[in-house]
Amino acid sequence: MKAEIIAVGTEILLGQVVNTNATFISEELADLGIEVYYHSVVGDNPARLENLLQIADERSDLVVLCGGLGPTTDDLTKDVVAKHVGQNLVEDYAGRKELDAFFTKAKREMTPNNLRQVLIFEDGIALPNETGLAIGIFYQSATTAFLLLPGPPSELRPMFLHHAKPLLEEKFPQTDQLISRVLRFYGIGESKLVSQLADLIEKQTNPTIAPYAKPNEVTLRLTVKAPDKAMGMKLLDETEAAIKKEVGEYFYGYGEENSLEAVVVKLLQEKNCSITAAESLTAGQFQATLANISGASKVFAGGFVTYAKEQKEKLLQIDAALLQEYGVVSEACAKAMAKNARKIIGADYALSFTGVAGPDELEGQAAGTVWIGLASETEVTAHLYHFTRDRAYVRHSAVMAGLDLLRRAVL
Repeated sequence: MKAEIIAVGTEILLGQVVNTNATFISEELADLGIEVYYHSVVGDNPARLENLLQIADERSDLVVLCGGLGPTTDDLTKDVVAKHVGQNLVEDYAGRKELDAFFTKAKREMTPNNLRQVLIFEDGIALPNETGLAIGIFYQSATTAFLLLPGPPSELRPMFLHHAKPLLEEKFPQTDQLISRVLRFYGIGESKLVSQLADLIEKQTNPTIAPYAKPNEVTLRLTVKAPDKAMGMKLLDETEAAIKKEVGEYFYGYGEENSLEAVVVKLLQEKNCSITAAESLTAGQFQATLANISGASKVFAGGFVTYAKEQKEKLLQIDAALLQEYGVVSEACAKAMAKNARKIIGADYALSFTGVAGPDELEGQAAGTVWIGLASETEVTAHLYHFTRDRAYVRHSAVMAGLDLLRRAVL
């Protein structure tokens, strides 16, 4: 079954709103075994929306429209689709009852345009809105099904999950399921990863393997079509094992939301280990990144931001002679920062970050030169990196490199 998603709203085209609805609906439809072939965005213009509906009607079995169901004159989705499929708009009794109750409870006068939110197709099915007023609509013509949903994600998501999804499952039962798994890699670029997996990617049929480059990491999305979940998981496991055989050294976790910092915090918790940090060029970014993860306080008590050389001497108790001899952008400085931070805080591990974020040189070192120190109870090491691009990217690259160093050390 072929589906497509049309987001309606000039605000999306202007970049004022990010179209997160399309991502959500695509994932949910895949869970039903319904494949999404097209994503489109159209402004609040009836002629352009009608043109797009004509195209969608010919190429797709299911057309999902998001947005344009509200009370204002630019909320035109319902009117345009109704005209396209030859349906009259009628008032939904349950929706009108909810609308009246809302304004009565709010002690506000209801303006006539609000009635637009409870109109549905004469032969359509109304989808209740649990968190808003604009009801959704499902309508099936002889060739195409249309699903109209409100634009705000806070309204669209519960409506889809609680009403639209069960309806689609009933109307369009699929013999196969689509199951996806996301693998995350750090320390290898997209081109190198694809090169090392060339044989697997070229021979892929089911599951499919799709690489995506993200800032300082690469993800692989594995997607399988299978008659049941058990068979799908087995095929995904086999493909994952083949991938890890080639590039398993760089694999660190699963899922779109399971970030490197989340993996590190969880690992530290599992190993009952603590971490501290001493940051110069990253100016606290590593510690802030850790603190973004719920539960980080169990493994991270605090650390240091020693941007200036004087603060390295004062807060980290680094010998001034060492800094004078080797400079702050040096292996010796990185090691001293990590070693002293761990000793002062009493943590199991300590990371240090020192270098040149740019754009100018420092101590004769080019922008992007970074030393990251790692101290544990048994050893102190320092690692040299040469990052590229702008100042923000250098700092983010340093944080990611530090997280991976720590992950590997704890493992």
